[in-house]
Amino acid sequence: MAAAETAKSKVSAFGELEMAQTVKAVCEEIRRVYQWDQVPWVIGYSGGKDSSAVLQLVWLALKELPVEKRCKPVHVISTDTLVEQPVVAAWVDASHARMRQAAAEQQMPITPHKLTPDVKDTFWVNLIGRGYPAPRNLFRWCTSRMKINPSNTFIRDVVRESGEAHAGTGDSQGRKPASRRGHAEPRRLEP
Repeated sequence: MAAAETAKSKVSAFGELEMAQTVKAVCEEIRRVYQWDQVPWVIGYSGGKDSSAVLQLVWLALKELPVEKRCKPVHVISTDTLVEQPVVAAWVDASHARMRQAAAEQQMPITPHKLTPDVKDTFWVNLIGRGYPAPRNLFRWCTSRMKINPSNTFIRDVVRESGEAHAGTGDSQGRKPASRRGHAEPRRLEP
């Protein structure tokens, strides 16, 4: 009896649906939204669990569409800060190569892009050249310069070319302590 009560008291992350049904429902929604318009998608990808889940769901969803309906580009962007550990940098390059190959083989409209910061925004230029202190929790000058700015530049370029873009990322805000949560509000980037 105790096992039955324990089974009933467990709460699933997928609510009443099981994982397979949840993935199917999410993929159906992604396909529906993908076909609404011709606005390109830009997906931020770090290789972490959140961005990997988003990319995997988009890939699974689009793979179920007939090839002729896969007409909108999906750009997958990763930012190389140029101070990544060599193993991490090599992993990102290999991941992009596998993604590029699989996209070609499966006729997917998905293109990976490795972004880098402008020279003026690189770690060593700011640390040694400008005398910035090493980044720390209360002064994280590197994140905006080395990760966010290259992403914004890429998205602006897509907007200039296509008129607009839909951007998405994996979001772990719900798992972060309140003191580390940012505001992931939708916003419009002007070209």
